[in-house]
Amino acid sequence: MSLSVSGSVAGAGGAMISYQIDGPQDAPWLILSNSLATDRRLWEPQMAGLTASRRVLRYDTRGHGKSDPGQAPYSFDELTDDVLALCAAIGIQRADFMGISLGGMTGLALALREPKLIGRLVCCDARADAPAPYQAIWDANIAKLDEVGIGGLIDPTMQRWFTGPFLVDAENAELLDLVRQMIASTSPVGYKGAAQCLQSLDLLKDLGQIECPTLYATGENDMAAPVAVMEDMTSRTPNSVFKIVPDAAHLSNLEQPKTFLAIAQEFLK
Repeated sequence: MSLSVSGSVAGAGGAMISYQIDGPQDAPWLILSNSLATDRRLWEPQMAGLTASRRVLRYDTRGHGKSDPGQAPYSFDELTDDVLALCAAIGIQRADFMGISLGGMTGLALALREPKLIGRLVCCDARADAPAPYQAIWDANIAKLDEVGIGGLIDPTMQRWFTGPFLVDAENAELLDLVRQMIASTSPVGYKGAAQCLQSLDLLKDLGQIECPTLYATGENDMAAPVAVMEDMTSRTPNSVFKIVPDAAHLSNLEQPKTFLAIAQEFLK
């Protein structure tokens, strides 16, 4: 029997975290975690493929989609608390975890904190540290958010998230409109809280402690999580592999959905 269930669970500090479950009732669990300024709709291109063999839990990171914003700044302890609250309420004792950007970083923090929970980890278009230039990006984005609101961040964010040819291809217009909608609907508190969380990123020194098999993947043209950065993360993580998604930037699962799905499924099988 296939499930399609949605609801919400109280996460850290009582913030209600919205979720959706799809897939066969008796299939193994896979948890999906979205990037900053998107929501669980980010994973739509992969859902048909993933739910063929997985019971998939998608959730909206706090301050995104239908989840409460809580209070900024966020911490990775809070973000992992939210996932643990979902698992406790739903009855998940072990699951694979796949996240992109902020979601991938959340997966790293969760694998370090609760190694018995995570079977396999897919960490995409993410990094494990926050050097000064990276922190400065978020200072500038937060300043712009405070000055002109979330709408002022849409166009520059799209330029970072996708390659030029993808942005101008008319066939991608509907998808790109959805992405713009997800950014525009992100709570300002949610954006600021997640951005400040990214500035606190300090997991690089701990990657050697990750116990689960780990796949790192990033877009060939991702400037936020460059190939060299994720290759270094792979070298520090036991039992890990690294894959490049060709002709993609930061949201590689949207720009190259079939290639992304094939890479993920090959590892998760």
